[in-house]
Amino acid sequence: MATKIVEPEAGPRSKRAAILAAAVDHFGEAGFEATKWSTVAERVGIGQTALYHYFESKTHCLLTIMRLELQRSHDKFTEATADVTDPVEALRAAVRAAYDVSDQEVLQMRILQNHMDLLSGPRKSKREEAERVAARQLVQVVERDWTNLLVRGMSQGAFPLRDAQLLGASVLGLIVSVWRWYRPSGPTPLSEISELIEGACVRMVAT
Repeated sequence: MATKIVEPEAGPRSKRAAILAAAVDHFGEAGFEATKWSTVAERVGIGQTALYHYFESKTHCLLTIMRLELQRSHDKFTEATADVTDPVEALRAAVRAAYDVSDQEVLQMRILQNHMDLLSGPRKSKREEAERVAARQLVQVVERDWTNLLVRGMSQGAFPLRDAQLLGASVLGLIVSVWRWYRPSGPTPLSEISELIEGACVRMVAT
């Protein structure tokens, strides 16, 4: 069972959501290493020491962003595929859902993909480690989502029998690779990328 982190109460004076939003903007655009913790505080309009009421470190904030993005991705996949009985259509719906995102979510996914290595080793801080473990477990949940979708398609004869786990990892890897280079201001609209990747995933799985 995945570790559940109880989210703090978001009272009317809480700055947690604003800190996360500012951190996403700066980590996603300038990069985590290039962003000073004090810059995030300035963006929110609070002193740097006030940040520590919500996050004990810049890395703690980063891991929280990664965990929340993984949860969002899992929820979108579940919502998109829940009532789709045809495996090919479920695959198409899952891919389309992966690219049905806001500019802020694009940054979140860029941050996640650029820092996946952070999930591999334990953290000394208990709060950082709790976020890391929860995020790591969500990675496994997301991978299982895609594997199970392919297993269902194979069992129904819609997809040729193959190693579903390996194929699922390949499909997922293709989908998330986009976030390393895609920019909303770039020449190619996300809708065009989504259509291209959707077709590639169907060909990869169904033929």
